[in-house]
Amino acid sequence: MRPKVYVTRRLPFPAFELLKKYCDVDLHDSDEPPSREELKEHVRGKDALLCLLTDKIDREIMDLAPDLKVISTYSVGYDHIDIGEATRRGIYVTHTPGVLTEAVADLAWALLLAVARRVVEADRCVREGEWTIAWYPTFMLGSAVYGKTLGIIGLGRIGTAVARRAKGFNMRVIYYSRTRKPWLEEELGLEFKSLEEVLRESDFVVLTVALTEETYHMIGEDELRLMKPTAYLINVSRGAVVDTQALVRALREGWIAGA
Repeated sequence: MRPKVYVTRRLPFPAFELLKKYCDVDLHDSDEPPSREELKEHVRGKDALLCLLTDKIDREIMDLAPDLKVISTYSVGYDHIDIGEATRRGIYVTHTPGVLTEAVADLAWALLLAVARRVVEADRCVREGEWTIAWYPTFMLGSAVYGKTLGIIGLGRIGTAVARRAKGFNMRVIYYSRTRKPWLEEELGLEFKSLEEVLRESDFVVLTVALTEETYHMIGEDELRLMKPTAYLINVSRGAVVDTQALVRALREGWIAGA
């Protein structure tokens, strides 16, 4: 008997055809996520579930699918899945680590350069017709990146890829991670520091940690106040790694230069 699979989002053509070759596929044929009620209805009787990070897969969903053997998420992060409950039921959970490593590292650098060099501000200024005076030396000057100190919090695949790109900017790279990586320190010239030291010493802080109970709001008021008033925060982790209200206050009151 072919396994029954519920897919919560439209898939690219090759992936969908491959899945149909081996499984009976119930596809939510949309780029929009299914509603909670749709998810509950379609997961019934399924052997497998292919979901995305916007689909909350918890005990209620698993209760409705007692035959569920595997939950696959089309993402690197898996904080939307109750891993403990799945483990208790013997359900395998799979994700896609490594697939987006280079893309996210590129994005981190795009955000870093954009905020440092005020690219978005300058673009908006021109498009909205606010550039009404002659150029002057400090207009939209921003901050230099070359030769500055980059602090990386979370030296996994993405953090390492971000660090590699920093070599082209002749940056001093310091990092904080749960485990020290001596081989990367030697290869890339990195320096291992405490979280507090990374925040105090960095001109740019890049967050590349997974969202867990331990990392939820790991950057809050106390941490932001440790940063230089000239420093920038770039977050390519889940948003909840940063206390948004504290960040808003930090930006409004000038604790940091930007984010």
